[in-house]
Amino acid sequence: MTVEVIAIGGYEEVGKNMSAVKVGEDVVIFDMGIHLDRVHIHEDTDMARMHSLDLIERGIIPDDTLMKDVDGKVRAIVFTHGHLDHIGAVGKLAHRYEAPIIGTPYTMGLIERTIKSERKFKVTNPQQVLNPGEKIQISPDITLEFVRTTHSIPHTVNAAIHTSEGIIVYANDFKFDNHQMISDPPDYHRLRELGKKGVLALIVETTRMTEEKQVKTYSEKVARIALQDVMEQALTEKEGMLITTFSSHIERIQAICNIAKKSDRQILLLGRSMERFGSIAESMGLLNLPPTASLYGSPKAVNRALARAEEKREDYLLVTTGHQGEPDALLPRIANGKTNFKVRRGDNVVISAPIIPAPMNVANRNIMERRLKTSGARIFPNLHVSGHAGREDHRDYIRMLDPMHIIPAHGDLEMLAAYTEMAEEEGFKMGNNIHILRNGQAQVFNGGI
Repeated sequence: MTVEVIAIGGYEEVGKNMSAVKVGEDVVIFDMGIHLDRVHIHEDTDMARMHSLDLIERGIIPDDTLMKDVDGKVRAIVFTHGHLDHIGAVGKLAHRYEAPIIGTPYTMGLIERTIKSERKFKVTNPQQVLNPGEKIQISPDITLEFVRTTHSIPHTVNAAIHTSEGIIVYANDFKFDNHQMISDPPDYHRLRELGKKGVLALIVETTRMTEEKQVKTYSEKVARIALQDVMEQALTEKEGMLITTFSSHIERIQAICNIAKKSDRQILLLGRSMERFGSIAESMGLLNLPPTASLYGSPKAVNRALARAEEKREDYLLVTTGHQGEPDALLPRIANGKTNFKVRRGDNVVISAPIIPAPMNVANRNIMERRLKTSGARIFPNLHVSGHAGREDHRDYIRMLDPMHIIPAHGDLEMLAAYTEMAEEEGFKMGNNIHILRNGQAQVFNGGI
């Protein structure tokens, strides 16, 4: 039986991830993401009223029109976690396929919210929750398994497709973190078991492969300690205090709240995406907000909260969106003087996020930081550890799974090439058993393990 991996999106860029695996006549789709940088999209952008054809033309969502030429039946649409570059296009594309949408509980909560907000298309696909460690029969020859892993969002898994031709593992995204508060460590034992059973192909992220001096990705525990070192002193001062981080990074938000609840400050979690990710996590028991914390997402509610904080800034901690300096997100608007809260000399601003490497992000972040400094703020930048595997984590992953073939994904060509260099150090060979694809290309495997 033939196995075919089809690269739809995310093989020439970081974003708009979408892949398909065809086993015989059955197809499993992984991810339907957006490209955050293409048309000035950021965490607070509402795509609900935009048309899919326009989004495809602009390179914002994957061009899945090639699936019309795939001779097979889509049996499932699978999501391994809830980041927008993996689920953001579900409302635009899922209705084209008569197949269930499958994901972990938190991922499905976010997908359900995305589908409900969709205004152009009616998405009626059945929704199926699958927990880490569980399996589900997709077709007579395909069983889907979710293997527990860690990332910068709860309920992240690696997906394994069990077939008569071997196992195909989809690993976009992951890190090896043994010290998170919300998520258990990765299931290393199960990964090694899959390797012994026989992995035909590994589809794997390459996001950090071009970074200099990166070896292994540090645990989230390191970020907690760094935040504690900065926050504990700043929280005792009379000046204002603002923190910005990824709205989806529930682990980080929990750490911020845990540190801040020991102070006398009220915690204001502000921004539409902050409310979206946080409220779902709280309803599922993943985020445990202290009584002093409040979530505000609507512009009116945010403005009222900022007005209260402006009156007595030493009583509040503001946790906001806008870590990349996106002009319409909250922290940049505060920096630009466009809100009820005005930054004053001595205010402390913690940026618990890196600059995501893209020219627009670099420019926006620099502008935001300069404006904050001009207003007299003290800035603590990049209090962060990555949610993506480092080079040596990838080396360990390859050794656990021992795949016959590797398809690097989730990166630009430089990242894919850097991964290939590392894989060749492990005995793989470009063009033989490591395959670099571009969007729209496919790799066919004839015969199994």
